[in-house]
Amino acid sequence: MPRMMQRAWRRDDSRVPGAIVMETRAFLLRCALTAAISIVAVASSVPAMADTDPMDTVKTTVNQALDVLRNRSTSPAERGRELIATVHDKFDFADMARSTLGYHWRELTAAQRSEFVTLFTSFMQDAYLSKIEGYSGQTIEFKGESRTEPGYAQVNSLVVQPNGAEPIHLDYQLKQDGGDWKVYDVAVDNISITDNYRNQFNRVIQNQGYDALVKAMRAKQQELTASLAAG
Repeated sequence: MPRMMQRAWRRDDSRVPGAIVMETRAFLLRCALTAAISIVAVASSVPAMADTDPMDTVKTTVNQALDVLRNRSTSPAERGRELIATVHDKFDFADMARSTLGYHWRELTAAQRSEFVTLFTSFMQDAYLSKIEGYSGQTIEFKGESRTEPGYAQVNSLVVQPNGAEPIHLDYQLKQDGGDWKVYDVAVDNISITDNYRNQFNRVIQNQGYDALVKAMRAKQQELTASLAAG
């Protein structure tokens, strides 16, 4: 069941429209590793093979991501850049961005849509990569793959904590794009990233308008970018 929502950004909540500063407890308090993995897990630096199996894709690339996270000889910023360098073509950020806006997407011009996809992509990458220092030896167990309908699949996994704490459920929703598979949503302990943000963004737009949402996201994304660069 979804867990209680708590604040993710503590220092400057007052500067950001209410709903956008909310995050899930799973993302903030329990999932520093999960947040990073959910951004990079199916990002592969090798060309996709036709009819790639979703489970094999996720397994291979999660292990690649873990290798990066374990490499403490590089700075957090360098590790973040290495992870991001391989992610863009494997996550369907345009689909995720469209989903987070729900029916408000239809109200945007073509220019606004393009602007939002770019902003959302950077926002997501920086927000979760800023948590990569939370990695402390967690491992991933893959529990199964299901084909929900033609061209769509779900890969289920567990993030196993080294201290014996309750494992974290991490489920990937993928869709086939040609011979490749792309992630269009990730659920952490049954909390969907896109559903979570859709609820937040909708409240901001309804209360303050689309421009207020964009302004808040730009401010937070710039802060996160600066933080990563200083790491």
